[in-house]
Amino acid sequence: MDPSVQTSEGSRSVSTGVTLQVNMWYPRLELDSKKLAILLHPWSWLGGNMHEPTLKVLTRLLQHKNYYVIRYNFRGVGKSSGWPSLTGKTEGEDLKALVQEFLEEKPEIDSLTVIGYSYGSLIASLHPVLNPKVKTSHILLSYPISPRGLLTMFHTGMYSLALRDILCNPDARLLLIYGDKDEFTSKSKYDEWVDTLRRTDGLKARFDVVPVMDANHFWQRDGARIALHQAVDSWIS
Repeated sequence: MDPSVQTSEGSRSVSTGVTLQVNMWYPRLELDSKKLAILLHPWSWLGGNMHEPTLKVLTRLLQHKNYYVIRYNFRGVGKSSGWPSLTGKTEGEDLKALVQEFLEEKPEIDSLTVIGYSYGSLIASLHPVLNPKVKTSHILLSYPISPRGLLTMFHTGMYSLALRDILCNPDARLLLIYGDKDEFTSKSKYDEWVDTLRRTDGLKARFDVVPVMDANHFWQRDGARIALHQAVDSWIS
């Protein structure tokens, strides 16, 4: 039985001045859920949007785990207003504004999980760890470390600092998941990057990494999606 009793499709105006196309899933009221997950899509310049199949897989998992779930289109994508930025900075501000407004509406929320896929993982990393009253987790899927400079107009330093802020926060939880057959970042590059992150001076966060064998950037194989589902399920349980 699907634990979600209500789906909302519409738009939300946020304090950054744009109106975002947003889909929301609500858990059953009697479950008294206090968990929110927000999912961020791949790069819109290559067709990425909130209807990405991989995000739908994770949405179903989160529904069955009794989360409030939000998927939305970045600015300038689908029915969202505004224009995409070249650096991702304004998309990061939109994300923070959307989360903050939902938390104001639902002050009982005590758990936030920010999940970004591909380019969306860059934007997810810009969301800060909230105060201890709201446990904040980040799940970064297929983080595009090799093409990061091209995707952000070479503002790589902003994203490196954002990751460092997460890794050095004792209240943070960070999960990286990537396929060893990713078309944009080689396994050796991922391994090198992860080793660098593990050696971050002042590392205090819970930091976990799950490489998935025979999975590519698009998680098209059934086996890859099953492994992804299992990795996220185990980590959030």
